[in-house]
Amino acid sequence: MIAETVCSAVAAAGLGIAAVTAYRKRFLAAARLAAYALVPLGLVLTGAVEWVAETAFSPTAWAGFGVLGAAWLLFMTTRAVERRTGGTRKERRAARAAQREAVAPAASAPSLGPAAARPAGRSEAKPRKAGPADDFSDIEAILKKHGI
Repeated sequence: MIAETVCSAVAAAGLGIAAVTAYRKRFLAAARLAAYALVPLGLVLTGAVEWVAETAFSPTAWAGFGVLGAAWLLFMTTRAVERRTGGTRKERRAARAAQREAVAPAASAPSLGPAAARPAGRSEAKPRKAGPADDFSDIEAILKKHGI
C-alpha cells in the first residue's frame, strides 16, 4: 500500500513538472516528462507494483529466481564453450573431414627464378642456339622436378 502511494505521488509530481515545462514552450521535453511520469501510475493501476511487493517477500519466488539464474548461467557457459571449440559436434566433425581432404601433398622447394633453372655447368658467356629440342627442355626439367 505504501508503494502504491509513493508511485502515485511520483506520477503527480512528474506531471506537474511536465506542465511547467509545457508552459515554458518546451513541448517535446514536456511530452517526454509526462511519459516518464505516467509509467509508475500505469504500474500501480495494472497491479504490477502489488505483485512485485508480494514477490519480494516470498521464499518460493526467490527460489524461482535462483533456478532461472542457474539456467541462464548454464546457457551462457555452454554458448561460450561452443564458440571456443568451434560449434556443435556435427560441425567439428565436418570441419575435420574437410581439413583432411584439403591437405596437399608435400610441395617441392620453390624455384628462385630463371637463373636457378639453368644447370650450374653453363656459362653466361656462350649463348646457345635454341633448337627444337631446347624449347621443351625447361618444361621437361620442371616436370621432372615435380615428379611428373
